[in-house]
Amino acid sequence: MTAPASPSPTMSRRQWLLSDRPQSRMQARLGRAYVTWRQFTANRLAVVGLLIIVALLFIAAFADVLATHNPVVGDLRNARLLPPGTSGFLLGSDDQGRDIYSRLIYGSRLTLLVVVLVAVISAPVGLIVGTVSGYAGGWVDATLMRVTDIFLAFPKLVLALAFVAALGPGIQNAIIAIAITSWPPYARIARAETLTVRRSDYISAVRLMGASPIRIIVRHVVPLCISSLIVRVTLDMAGIILTAAGLGFLGLGAQPPLPEWGAMIASGRRFILDQWWVAAMPGIAILIVSLGFNLLGDGLRDALDPKESGQ
Repeated sequence: MTAPASPSPTMSRRQWLLSDRPQSRMQARLGRAYVTWRQFTANRLAVVGLLIIVALLFIAAFADVLATHNPVVGDLRNARLLPPGTSGFLLGSDDQGRDIYSRLIYGSRLTLLVVVLVAVISAPVGLIVGTVSGYAGGWVDATLMRVTDIFLAFPKLVLALAFVAALGPGIQNAIIAIAITSWPPYARIARAETLTVRRSDYISAVRLMGASPIRIIVRHVVPLCISSLIVRVTLDMAGIILTAAGLGFLGLGAQPPLPEWGAMIASGRRFILDQWWVAAMPGIAILIVSLGFNLLGDGLRDALDPKESGQ
């Protein structure tokens, strides 16, 4: 095997990446990645969203260093409901004398845990259901899509509440409930993508070469659906965060004393008029992170959509 082609002395790296005649698969892949990155960075709001998510990852990774107090142990005698900036409490304290800033820092870990696990569980399920349904057709398609329609007929939060009520409150059960209610849109997207490519010349050639339906779906159909799925998952992450916060607000998500943002808002709603910071700070955190995921998803949609990139 020959080594991947590298830029020649007379060719800049940018010209090498943008070459319309790549000399290797590696060059072609790097060129596509470079073009996608340029299209993404052309959207300044998308870059802002990316920076917000990177900051969230950094905060979650170094929560032990960034936090100034214990997130679950407070001081009822001396630090109850202190306003922001008082006695070393940057964002104030709650009704249990706990530092809100430190609880927000550690709560970012729970937020990322919910988002990542829901995406890891629901996206592959929706991808498999959608590609199998779209490629198989017939009664398989009808059966899988009717099941999908049943899940789509209920509002996501209401259905998640029903599953959590059946499974019991807790962060693990909340993740399972949100994942169960999140896969139908991904199945719809995967099915639509599969219907557009299953009769293409490319798939027909692979079928004539003797490839089995499972191999065609796994090796050739699924990769074509991934870009659309990534965009939809990124856009849905804000909704996942809001659903998890809603479950926490109702007492069905993370249980005290875990610093989950929705539960923090629920505990602070009693003091919203006088000690507004108790509920406002976690609400602002949810707003910023949700906005970051939405901006990132919009940028990925523009960068990964071939119709948009061709304009």
